[in-house]
Amino acid sequence: MVKMRAFLVGLGGGAVGAALVVLVLVLVFNFGEVKQTVVQRAAETPAVYTPTIGDGQSPEQIYQTLSGGVVMVLSDFASTGTDQFGQTQSGQALGTGFVVDNDGYILTNAHVVEENGQQASGVTVVFNKGGSETQRVKGELIGVDVGSDVAVIKVDPSAVTLNPLPLGDSSKVAVGEPVVAIGNPLGYDFSITSGIVSATGRSLQAPNGQTIPNGIQTDAAINQGNSGGPLIDGNGKVIGINEQIASQGGGNDGLGFAVPINTAIRSLDQLRATGEVQYAWIGVGMQTITSDVASTFNMKTQGGALVEKVYPDSPAAKAGIKAGDQTVTVQGQQFTIGGDVITAADGQAIASADELSAFITQKKPGDKVTLTVERDGKTQDISVTLAERPANL
Repeated sequence: MVKMRAFLVGLGGGAVGAALVVLVLVLVFNFGEVKQTVVQRAAETPAVYTPTIGDGQSPEQIYQTLSGGVVMVLSDFASTGTDQFGQTQSGQALGTGFVVDNDGYILTNAHVVEENGQQASGVTVVFNKGGSETQRVKGELIGVDVGSDVAVIKVDPSAVTLNPLPLGDSSKVAVGEPVVAIGNPLGYDFSITSGIVSATGRSLQAPNGQTIPNGIQTDAAINQGNSGGPLIDGNGKVIGINEQIASQGGGNDGLGFAVPINTAIRSLDQLRATGEVQYAWIGVGMQTITSDVASTFNMKTQGGALVEKVYPDSPAAKAGIKAGDQTVTVQGQQFTIGGDVITAADGQAIASADELSAFITQKKPGDKVTLTVERDGKTQDISVTLAERPANL
């Protein structure tokens, strides 16, 4: 059987789609007996095309050059619950990964090797040796960053020929540029699909509920089993890790999303060095203020992050950030007003709570930031020294 982690999201306000459509956002990996993942004929592959801009390579060229560095990741879980007779069940998750260096380090998604806080008891990495030939190698789970949905696996570099994939710069990704995805959709190993970058700057939700900023949206076909695989640009460089889809029916609807490779590299560097990832923390609970809500409350701002809560002894508390103290309802939605509205950070306009979260995510504990806030109709700047985000938040 296939087990999916899914949740409903209303897609509006520039989040991940149109306001009147409700989609299922699904982390794309297979869970269960791997032999059961191939249940129907393969979905039709989108037409292959050749990019006509820049120095781009065709999907065929990219596959021939890089597919040897894309792997299948099989994660064994000692316990996935109990059956109807109370017996402990075990299972295996199937996902994708890719080699990043000659030392044997491999990037994949955290949700491929961790489920509900339980890390895999064992990891097997399957390499594509050409044609129908594969090689299975034992993998070591180096670390997991659930907040960015990134995990790092290592294999013995002497046990297999490695073909590291070149990493690109996700900050330079352009809407409309051609991309390909290589992975193991529905257990159909080492498949390639092609498309374009549909959008950038998407806010994705990590398995622990944290926001992953600057996500990449693509119409390249992505399905269960693609999780952890590379999204590759026309120059043959990895720009993202395929992570989830938005779908009305649970399958590919041309709405795939990837964790930006710059975010993944940040996690990779820390996991490789220490086995864990630190995130900066400001210590506030926030809501997004739109122009309509702001006018209802006679605020000067047209948008921003409304501070509804300040955690005790947090950086925000020490800096004097003010929380709301009055709960009101506007168009069926509750707001805690009376507190600061953060409208800019280090001079960068902040239009929503997600934008502030994304800004903080890119900082390090100990960094100082200047927040511009509206308080009681007046604007002021407040300096905040960020701390390390607590593990339980």
